[in-house]
Amino acid sequence: MWELGVLFCSLLSSPLQVAQWEFQTSVVSWDIDTVAKFIGAGAATVSVAGSGAGTRTAFGSLIIGYARNPSLKQQPFYAILSFGVSEGMGFFCLIVAFLILFAM
Repeated sequence: MWELGVLFCSLLSSPLQVAQWEFQTSVVSWDIDTVAKFIGAGAATVSVAGSGAGTRTAFGSLIIGYARNPSLKQQPFYAILSFGVSEGMGFFCLIVAFLILFAM
């Protein structure tokens, strides 16, 4: 009970803070280099969607091939290779986008 009284008295004795409103009158302007960076990074990021489409195509073809010829189930090497290549290109495009944004 005593702690509540001390807390209440400390709240009453502290000065009240008045909210201050400030307006920003300057317009945020980017130079052409910053805008070009954002456009380039966006274009590099869009190509990651191609990686997803390549992976889908590779495994879709693998399933169709297995359905037509079940004896190929012992040889999934080309499907794994195409998956690795398409995902590697996706990661490469993403790294290029980050390099455009943060390294230049």
